[in-house]
Amino acid sequence: MGTDPYAAGKFAANPYARKSVVEGELVVLLQGRMEDRGLALITPISRCLRRHDVHELILTDEAEAAPGGKVNRIAYLGFFAVARGGVIVSGDEVSLGGRKIGVLAGFDETHMPNHLNIVIRTDRLLTGVEQGAPLGVTVSFRLPGEGGEEH
Repeated sequence: MGTDPYAAGKFAANPYARKSVVEGELVVLLQGRMEDRGLALITPISRCLRRHDVHELILTDEAEAAPGGKVNRIAYLGFFAVARGGVIVSGDEVSLGGRKIGVLAGFDETHMPNHLNIVIRTDRLLTGVEQGAPLGVTVSFRLPGEGGEEH
């Protein structure tokens, strides 16, 4: 088995120059928060999301949340079903209904293969219920400052 290039420190910079927008729709609205969740973010900065898969969205206001780190303070946003698959990358801008809610911090694989925990760094730690997020609202991931390839 080969060595993970991220864990081996072989990338000095993010190698993702351009990519398509990944999007889906919110299918479960969550409430609740924790101060001691203990999420262990994996070292790789990217994950592939397949169309129709369902993954959990978790928010944190911990500024140091990044691949390879730990996250404790969280608020649950919800689950989303992938409508347009692709690659999501740490640092991607994450939007809910066209409004930026944060930046992708990393991934926790606690519940795999059932679903991936996608951890989003935000400055407003609000649950899905507190945000008033409606079911069916679009969730999107794109490189910062780039419109991405829409279709």
